[in-house]
Parts: sequence; structure tokens; C-alpha cells
Amino acid sequence: MAFLRELGDTGLTVSALGLGTVKIGRDQGVKYPTPFSIPDDDAVRDLLARARELGINLIDTAPAYGRSEERLGQLLRDRQDWVIVSKVGEEFSDGDSHFDFSPAHTRASVERSLRRLNTDYLDCVLIHSDGNDLDVLRSGALETLEEMKQAGLIRAIGMSTKTVAGGLETLKRSDVAMVTYNLKQDDERPVIDHAAAHHKGILIKKAFASGHLADDLPDPVQASLNKVLGTAGVSAVIAGTVNPHHLEENVRKARLACGDPACGSGPRPRKGGL
Repeated sequence: MAFLRELGDTGLTVSALGLGTVKIGRDQGVKYPTPFSIPDDDAVRDLLARARELGINLIDTAPAYGRSEERLGQLLRDRQDWVIVSKVGEEFSDGDSHFDFSPAHTRASVERSLRRLNTDYLDCVLIHSDGNDLDVLRSGALETLEEMKQAGLIRAIGMSTKTVAGGLETLKRSDVAMVTYNLKQDDERPVIDHAAAHHKGILIKKAFASGHLADDLPDPVQASLNKVLGTAGVSAVIAGTVNPHHLEENVRKARLACGDPACGSGPRPRKGGL
């Protein structure tokens, strides 16, 4: 399976490993096993440049990720080289998340993301579910995203789900589902199988169990990537890091999992500058 993959039938081509950006915008209320510091602008620029050199074109952000969208809008160059995924529904303030899936908030959130990211379109927008997937799908948020897609503001829509029923319903009504899938958790596999059968897009969150993978394996990261990226229907894994070395290792291992080891260690020719 290739490192560059189709995101279902959206017309978007994404790298099998995408860069998650919660760590460039927020350090509260996160579940990583080790503490981290939010990097400064120069470090973020370097991280984004290295990601592109390594062949990553997929970047994942959200309003709930603190200043992530705003910082990407200031620091991301060559917009046309990136597939940007953002979200609606979850807001994070004063140390807590709160949710609003109303049509009005959905529209306002997308418009704010466009401003923050300094772009006139978003490649993909997902509803950030609170876990009550089927109730969220009855809120009118998905219909609002479809209207904005028809208006040319969004290229693909869907939901980051937490249940099998929600994932299946999302794929019946939209383009993409983001699901949890890793060595420890594969109960959402039916959603992936449905996507494979119906040419829908699947993005994987928590492929490394937020840093809590089993440590009884020689290389749990490689084992997880082998499983996840070797599963038919998976378009890409979203992995968040602010450490360039971890980024390089993740790409190398993702390429191995895709059967593409020759490209895993060195940079590719760059198109333009970051």
C-alpha cells in the first residue's frame, strides 16, 4: 500500500501519516504520558518544513486545540501543498471542553477557522463529537457543513466519531470518518470495513493510544503502524508531535508499514519554501 493515498472518493490525496497539531496550541487537558512545552514560532516553522521534506501533506487541527489554527495561519506557507483538516463542535476554554453542534455555531466556527488559517477553503471539516454520535448527527451540523461544501468553502465533510453506530451513519451521509484504531482498541473496525467497501475516507486518531501503547513489544509504534496502515480502508494516521526526531521516526516507520522503506530516511525534493 502506498504512502500517498486517496481519501475515499473526495478527490483528495493524503500522506499515510498526517501531522496532528494540538501540541502547538494547547498544553492543558491533554492525555500524553510525558509533559511538553508549546514550541515557539521558529520551532513550528522548522517542524512544518521538515514534515513537507519528509513527504507529509496532511495536517490536522481544530478550534479545541487552543491557538493551533491561528498559529498555522501565521506560519504555514504554500497553502496549495497542504491538505488541512479542521473541526467544529468542540471549544476549549478555562481548562474545559464544551460543545455546540447547532447550525449557527457550526457556520460561525467554519468561518472563524477560515480566518484563523488564512485560507479561503478548508480541505476537510469534521464534527468533533462529544461521544453522543447519533444525537450529534441529528443536530443539523452535518447539513450545515454540506451547505458550506456546496458553496465551495469545504471540499470534504464528516465526523470524528466515538461509536460504531455513529461512524457507520457518518459514512452513509458524508465523506470521511475519523475513528480510533490501534493495537489495544479495534472495536471500530466495522467502520473502516464499511469505508473500504463504499470508497469512503478514514482518518485514524490515537493510533499510538496517546503514547500508552503496550511496552511488551520490541517496537510498539511500528507494530501499530503495520496493523493500522495495513488495514484496507485506512487513508491516514494522524500523529501529533513537536519533536522533529519523533516526526522523522514516525515517517520512516509509516513508510515501512506501507512497503516503502527506500523513501523513509531522506528528504524529498521541495516544492517552494516554507
